[in-house]
Amino acid sequence: MYEEFTSVSVCEYADALPRSQFMDYKIHSLWSPAPKIAGPAYTVKCAPGDHLMFHAAIYRASPGDIIVAEADDMYALAGGNVCAIAQERGVAGFVIDGVIRDVGEVREMGFPVYARGACPKPGAKETLSPLNQVINCGGVEVHPGDIIVADEEGIAVIPLAEAADALEIAKARTKNDGEMTLSQWQDKHLEKVESILTKLGFNE
Repeated sequence: MYEEFTSVSVCEYADALPRSQFMDYKIHSLWSPAPKIAGPAYTVKCAPGDHLMFHAAIYRASPGDIIVAEADDMYALAGGNVCAIAQERGVAGFVIDGVIRDVGEVREMGFPVYARGACPKPGAKETLSPLNQVINCGGVEVHPGDIIVADEEGIAVIPLAEAADALEIAKARTKNDGEMTLSQWQDKHLEKVESILTKLGFNE
C-alpha cells in the first residue's frame, strides 16, 4: 500500500507540500545507499537522556509503521538488537531526531534508520511519556498516522488527509519531467528565468 509513495523522489513532493513538512536535512540515512521507506508514523517522545518509551514502542507499533521519535542527541536511543527486533516485528524503519549505536550491525541487517548520527553510550530507562501523540521531529510537527516518506533526498511528512492528493501531484511532476528532454527543459527554464529577471528590472 505505502510502497507507491516511494515510487517518486521525495523531491517531487515539494510541489505538493510546504517547506514546513520536510525534516531537517541533518536527519539522514545512517547507511548507504539510503533505503526508500514510506509508512504511517508511530510517534514517540523521549525524555532527555532516556530511551524507555522508544523501546516500548517497538513492541506496540504495527507492521509497516515507521517509528518517529523526538529525542536528543546525547545518548543512543537504540542499538543493533532493538533494530533487529523491530525489523523482525515488521516495523518499516526508524526516523529519529537523535542518535543510535551499533551502526555497523544495522547496516549489515539492512534496517532503515534515519537519524542525526551515532553515539556509543545508551540512554536510561526511567521516564514514562505517552506514545502515539503529536511530536516534533526534525522541526516538523508529526501526528500519529501521518505518512512518512524518506529517501536520499530527505524526509517528507504528509498529513494523512492530504496523502492521496500529494501522491498524485508528485506522480504528475515525475511524469511531466520524464517526458521532457533536457533541451526542452532548458528552453522552459531559460524562458522562466529571463521573464523573472525582466520583471525585477535586471537587463544585463
